[in-house]
Amino acid sequence: MTQKSNRKRTGTAVRLRQRLPAILVTGVFIVGLAGFVWGVLAPSSRDATVDVIVPKFSAIAAAGKTAFDANCGQCHGKNAAGTEKGPPLVHDIYNPGHHADAAFFLAARQGVQQHHWPFGNMPAQPSLSDEQIAAVVRYVRELQTANGIAYRPHNM
Repeated sequence: MTQKSNRKRTGTAVRLRQRLPAILVTGVFIVGLAGFVWGVLAPSSRDATVDVIVPKFSAIAAAGKTAFDANCGQCHGKNAAGTEKGPPLVHDIYNPGHHADAAFFLAARQGVQQHHWPFGNMPAQPSLSDEQIAAVVRYVRELQTANGIAYRPHNM
């Protein structure tokens, strides 16, 4: 190795050591900011219930409310506002662009693995007919609309 290349490497190492405190501070700041943003945006059990505006329902949604109250409300709460056992469905994470109507059908038919919330797996609801599930979905969508939750394309 030549003396010139050795001096160049040594100079680079010295500059890196001089910048190291700034690099570390920047890294800590970025990690802290990412943690803060995650804490604000990520669903958690602490926001498992929400205040819900209840609209006047269509006839189908009113039938869905009856089916929801009998089969889903014990975990998802009155007016789908959530409980300590299940998440609120009146939450932007369930907007139609992120969870299409078919996702609700599959959840009711097959159950669903825990993925957004720390409540555990949701069991299938075999006592609900396809017509009842459709009415429950309409009920949830009307609640969502009344609470400002609209279709937003899902971005990964």
